[in-house]
Amino acid sequence: MLLLAAGLIRPWEGVRYTPYVDPVGVLTVCYGSTKNVDPNRKYTKAECQARLDADMREADAAVRRCVAREMPDGVRAALISLTFNVGPKPVCVGSPGKFARAGDWPNTCKSLELYKYAGGRVYRGLVLRRADERRVCEQGLR
Repeated sequence: MLLLAAGLIRPWEGVRYTPYVDPVGVLTVCYGSTKNVDPNRKYTKAECQARLDADMREADAAVRRCVAREMPDGVRAALISLTFNVGPKPVCVGSPGKFARAGDWPNTCKSLELYKYAGGRVYRGLVLRRADERRVCEQGLR
């Protein structure tokens, strides 16, 4: 499952071994990792992989905790990717989580596209990422 989620996360996050400030002002490194980033060092490929693995496990745990039901693999992978990118709020209190808890998979997938904003602005990259997540989300529903 995390492999499917990683296939969504890696291409959209990319990897940067030197810390940088993202478009909304958050210190970031590796594959979009934001926890305990040391701005004064360069990270290795192995460190970035370890951070990605830990961040994905954390996102998966939030999806499991907040949705608390079985779901199709594509839905879960898409929700893990969304949570990895924006945090657990959408799956815990937002529309994707509400629809997922009800087992309404089509609307779960559709509601991913609500999360295209960063810092109050629509970003083309987020629009495209959410469309990719929706595609994976809906694959197993056909």
